[in-house]
Amino acid sequence: MSANVEAKRWGANLEPNLFELGREGRRATVMPGWDGDAVDTSLPAEYLRSEPCDLPALSEPEVMRHYTRLSNLNHHIERGMYPLGSCTMKYNPRLNEAVAAMSGFADLHPEQDEADIQGLLCALNLLQDALCKVTGFDACSLVPAAGAQGEFLGMHVIRALHVANGEPNRVEVLIPASAHGTNPAPVVLTGMKPVTIASGKDGRRDPEVVRAAVGPDTAGIMITNPNTLGLFENDIVEVAKIVHEAGGRLYMDGANMNAILGKAHPAKMGFDVVHLNLHKTFSTPHGGGGPGAGPICVTAELAPFLPGPTIIEADGVFHLDHHEDECRPAIHAYQGNVGVCLRALAYVLRLGGDGLERVAELAVLNANYLLRRVVEEGLMEVDHPEGCLHEFIATGRDWKEAYGVRTLDVAKRLLDYGVHAPTIYFPLIVEEAMMVEPTETESKETLDEFVEILRAIRAEAAADPDILHNAPVHTPVGRMDEARAARQPDLSWLGPCNCG
Repeated sequence: MSANVEAKRWGANLEPNLFELGREGRRATVMPGWDGDAVDTSLPAEYLRSEPCDLPALSEPEVMRHYTRLSNLNHHIERGMYPLGSCTMKYNPRLNEAVAAMSGFADLHPEQDEADIQGLLCALNLLQDALCKVTGFDACSLVPAAGAQGEFLGMHVIRALHVANGEPNRVEVLIPASAHGTNPAPVVLTGMKPVTIASGKDGRRDPEVVRAAVGPDTAGIMITNPNTLGLFENDIVEVAKIVHEAGGRLYMDGANMNAILGKAHPAKMGFDVVHLNLHKTFSTPHGGGGPGAGPICVTAELAPFLPGPTIIEADGVFHLDHHEDECRPAIHAYQGNVGVCLRALAYVLRLGGDGLERVAELAVLNANYLLRRVVEEGLMEVDHPEGCLHEFIATGRDWKEAYGVRTLDVAKRLLDYGVHAPTIYFPLIVEEAMMVEPTETESKETLDEFVEILRAIRAEAAADPDILHNAPVHTPVGRMDEARAARQPDLSWLGPCNCG
């Protein structure tokens, strides 16, 4: 094993907090004195502390070094591989950040007059058009602030269509057993009912299962394509025909489009609506839970039910069309998360059509290369080893049987080697699942190193399973008691602070 694969410690100790670092008398900034007229800044006595609050005193370099050291304790995409699977953590080009930070964008206020923000509206209109071209649909809304909100809006427009057509009874939405865990939620929130359907033996949708499940109450079906097993739904056109003939509509969870970007249009597969996660496919930051953006694209039939604002152009002038009515209620205060949208536009324009296709080609190539090495070297089992698209699902069943080691233990040990843990135990239909997605941004050398790390961890499991049971040991924080953390969260620091 090469030296760069050896487990390495990220930091000897946890960083002290600011209260522990503070020393009396230190100041970050000294403001100039006021030589103008005296100003009464006194407050009523009832609002004053009896004693000064014991806030930490530090110099500016101490503050900057503190937060820099904290950032170095985090695992992030600039630090190492992030084979998260499904959630797609790939490198976000700095160009995207530079565009979003341009003063002509960053200094605008959402309440400015349309005449003052024509450049911004033009940019957002370009993104709407680009996403329509990528998906093959007729209309786009940038309003949803996250993927889950995009799912909600997609279900809402389908529901609104059925109600407008005089078919409020259509409330059943078919959802595969392998679907993302968020998929049933927007169905319920829009007053409909999720109906689970089984996957075929090949991990894909069986048209006959779909045919047996549809009926007069069918509102539609929710499908991820490629699905969460990393497989393309080969019979999607037939499935679409079955659902449409039954009066339903097809929703595609397009959170991760990396495998088909520029290669296949969801609209041509028969889908009626798709949501996109810009922080996945279009390389914008995840942002620690936000900001995000989950635009949806729809057919012309569903376009009248999109909420505002959308951007329209008339005689070379761009306008925000709010078009609110009972069928199209507002779900977001403004035009989505503008900074995220601008980053996505920069990504699309920089790559162009050919570049976006290359993204898909490399994402699929990297995933299949890693799949092949993992299977051929016997590192982990894969239920569908014949090939995948952007990701594959490995299983730690044999690790559990042979060594008493679970997939959770493997994921925790990966952290000791500087690799972020992949998504585990999803999809639920795969025992001891580990979802691996290398993305198009990782080099062959990085993929080879991942294989070498996995081989080293398997050897550790065979020699001494407790190494994995106790992992991680080289991270700033060791293994958490996750059940206790959920029930008894420690959310604040209780130190010797005299706050009066």
